[in-house]
Amino acid sequence: MPEIHQSIAQHYHERTKYDPESLASKSQGLDWAKQPVPFKDYKIGTNFDLKPYIQDTLETFAHDPDAQWWQRLSRLLFRSYGLTARMPSMGSAVYLRAAPSAGGLYPAEVYLVSRGTPLLPPGLYNYQCRTHSLMHYWESDVWQTLQEACFWHPAIESTQLAIIVTGVFYRSVWRYEDRAYRRIFLDTGHLLGNIELAGAINDYRPHLIGGFVDEAVNDLLYIDAEQEGALAVLALADLLDIQQNIPLGCTALPSASETDYPSIADGELLRYFHLRTQIPASVTGKLNLPKVKPEKVLQDKYNFPFCLKISTATAPIDWGIRLADLETTMYKRRSTRAYSGDDLTFDELKSLLDFTYQPQNYLDQTLDTSPDYFDLNLIETFIAVSGVKGLESGCYYYAPKAQELRQIRFKNFRRELHFLCLGQDLGRDAAAVLFHTADLKLAIAEYGDRVYRYLHTDAGHLGQRLNLAATKLGVGVSGIGGFFDDQVNEILGIPIDEAVIYVTTLGRPR
Repeated sequence: MPEIHQSIAQHYHERTKYDPESLASKSQGLDWAKQPVPFKDYKIGTNFDLKPYIQDTLETFAHDPDAQWWQRLSRLLFRSYGLTARMPSMGSAVYLRAAPSAGGLYPAEVYLVSRGTPLLPPGLYNYQCRTHSLMHYWESDVWQTLQEACFWHPAIESTQLAIIVTGVFYRSVWRYEDRAYRRIFLDTGHLLGNIELAGAINDYRPHLIGGFVDEAVNDLLYIDAEQEGALAVLALADLLDIQQNIPLGCTALPSASETDYPSIADGELLRYFHLRTQIPASVTGKLNLPKVKPEKVLQDKYNFPFCLKISTATAPIDWGIRLADLETTMYKRRSTRAYSGDDLTFDELKSLLDFTYQPQNYLDQTLDTSPDYFDLNLIETFIAVSGVKGLESGCYYYAPKAQELRQIRFKNFRRELHFLCLGQDLGRDAAAVLFHTADLKLAIAEYGDRVYRYLHTDAGHLGQRLNLAATKLGVGVSGIGGFFDDQVNEILGIPIDEAVIYVTTLGRPR
């Protein structure tokens, strides 16, 4: 019998929750013979080598405008998703990238679409991170097709380049099964966070587009929609071209909300859910033009009575001359493997929150003061503090608008956090553990089932800003996508309507 009491997004979330009993019964070894390869190969195409333009300083090509253009594009792609390290693993090698990925599986693929510039012919390109090059695999003008697929978004009208991020599902499904859909979009958010900041460094402004006809974008890229799907489109405005300084457009469009669906077997849920979060080809018109929403002001959802309130206002992090420290940080970032259990300082925690949630404080450093998200008003933040000097242990709600922590539980939760994070020592030894949450029912009412994509992408984007700020400050950081969902709310006092989306641990590296 079909279930009519939940939308498919709610059903998917419930079905993919971890709890102590189900996790123990499902535990099984990985089939290493079927381990996916996290790279795409093209047998035919023209290769554009970006390695000659990856030099650290812009002055290298001070008198060569063409080379300067290539250098900016090269650095943007490298800082966003380039290879940053080679690690031995089981007799072979694992290549780490600038954006973190759950299990090092890297399900995201990056494509570049060119409208046709003096240096980059029109057509489709895949970013080949192993060789730091662009593979021009389709030599034809596809820009109008992209415009139509994105409902004539104004950013695509005025720009010459666009990035499309896709997900290759099996790369993550191999390890995380149906729950992989959550992790794929968290990883996409990490990547978008890098693209945002790497764009600022290299004078680009990415305009995020989540409302597009999925089938049309998949067909445009010539990808197998059974194996891979478009997740986000970013029109890439060149800030050195005055014609491309364009107003912000609509980042998110709704999909339908499906409540009449059949019984779905394990192993088929992810694919079914992905199809139901798509915007179908039957939707037509210039939806992104007349329905551009006014910019939402970030609001604080919870103001618990009688709770302790502590200001987090602080001076912004200094990213150095021409953001040189940010570039270095993007290259050096690694997920922390173990914490010492030692305390952080409250000043460090305040700086981490400031960079993540207060972009308006970074105008003087030429960073984007209003970067694109789908809808941050749907994301809430709670922090379990176990070891922060100057801050009492307990669970806090972070109010970004007021820039303050509001305490909701008075307790040191180290032992409980160890359990909630599936027995990972990272949870126990962290000085603070940050939880991103969302009210799924309210979010679905606004954007339909497609909002599940938006929520996880936005949480990953925030998580990547946390990652980079922590790396800059010498603080250990590691995201966790696996946790006991319902028990988090129960133990920490997080309102029951708030579904936990993502967890980020912070502490002193061992």
